[in-house]
Amino acid sequence: MSSLLIIDDEPNVCYSLQRALESATLQITTAGTAREGIQCIRGGTPDAVILDVRLPDMSGLEAYAMIRQIDARLPVIVITAHGTTETAIEAMKLGAFEYLLKPLDLDQLGSVVARAIHLSRISRIPAMYDEKQEPQAEGDQLVSSSAPMQELYKSIGRIAPQDVTVLILGESGTGKELVARAIYQHSRRSQAPFLAINCAAIPEPLLESELFGHERGAFTGADRRRIGKFEQAHGGTVFMDEVGDMAPGTQAKLLRLLQEKQFERVGGNATIHSDIRVIAATNQDLESLAAIGRFRQDLFYRLNVLTIRIPPLRERIEDIPLLLEYFLGRMNRELDRHVRRVSPEAMELLKQHSWPGNVRELQSAVKYALVHTAGDTLTADCLPPHLQEKSSRVEVLAAEESVDLAVARLVHETLAQKCGNVYYQVQAAVDRVVLREVLERVKGNQVEAADLLGISRTTLRSKLRALGLVVEKQVSGTQD
Repeated sequence: MSSLLIIDDEPNVCYSLQRALESATLQITTAGTAREGIQCIRGGTPDAVILDVRLPDMSGLEAYAMIRQIDARLPVIVITAHGTTETAIEAMKLGAFEYLLKPLDLDQLGSVVARAIHLSRISRIPAMYDEKQEPQAEGDQLVSSSAPMQELYKSIGRIAPQDVTVLILGESGTGKELVARAIYQHSRRSQAPFLAINCAAIPEPLLESELFGHERGAFTGADRRRIGKFEQAHGGTVFMDEVGDMAPGTQAKLLRLLQEKQFERVGGNATIHSDIRVIAATNQDLESLAAIGRFRQDLFYRLNVLTIRIPPLRERIEDIPLLLEYFLGRMNRELDRHVRRVSPEAMELLKQHSWPGNVRELQSAVKYALVHTAGDTLTADCLPPHLQEKSSRVEVLAAEESVDLAVARLVHETLAQKCGNVYYQVQAAVDRVVLREVLERVKGNQVEAADLLGISRTTLRSKLRALGLVVEKQVSGTQD
């Protein structure tokens, strides 16, 4: 169960927040003074804290400084009822998770608390699974005994202590955030904040503000100063997922940050200095994107100081039994089931599948199977329908050979044109076919298409724009 501490001297505020936020999975403790709240933290660190700016015994800023000395990783949400938010902004500069104005929007607060608790727990849960321990109820972990993954673990061990930028490469669903967490947890910054941001999940106009912050009046809706992730995480680590989706302007500011450790907020002139470590990740080929001008070459070289490539699941099929054991242990508790075994037929089907969505797809398949399993054994007929389509190894190899020949023919034809950018042209041709076929199968529904492809909806739309593909939904009256 997650835990939240509310430090506020107004009993009615504490009562209202407790009533609104407490649930079967979230336990809430309240404190009326800063010293009482700090004592609660010393007695057992909660997953997140809501801290009022004005308290009877000391200011919220003083209280936050003491909390940070106890645990700099603890997310603190600062709240204030007063017109000036300078104290809250100062707390954000020191690393507070978020600040909100009273009267509080409970829906917004609930979302912020959920994000804070998630970040708190993943920063503490070991990223690597120890077979001697029970699987963690929350937060995924790297699970493997295969040779390719053992090499990856060695790379993490070599890279983590080096205080330099890291680039993680891997297909969607391979566990790039888990590798980033492992690097952070074994680094010299492991007791400092860890912040994660998905560059593809935030609209381009807002991403720069989210990363670098903005001044009041910088753009429409900027009614107060906002502290960005790079300023907030001073002394810690920022994980940037899907870094290849950043706009050119944001790329330029990130380059300066990596080179000079400084930046300006959007709409501001003051230079901000920030000591952070950047861990970037992408499922795209940044070198090829840089070659055709879609990603800054100088930024690519700055990010590509130390690189880790995560092998896709199809290259480590021997890990599937261990992954199944791990997921069964987690999901039995989550779903209150008691499935202990996997039938040989089901195991064979799972090993034959190519897993385009990698470990994330396997996790979804296990959850589907558990819901449809009646006894204590996961059988083949409980697997998702697309996994039950049996095919012999010969048929699989024949299909792979046919694909190899088709791609090889396309490469030769592109080389014959002698126009350069062979990789991009071949990739674009393959993408065009794949996206068209998948979208046709789901009748133009981009949400379903992104799920089948194992990519984000933002990445799908970006690819459609780049390829000039127009999608028309075949089912009227539905919305993406």
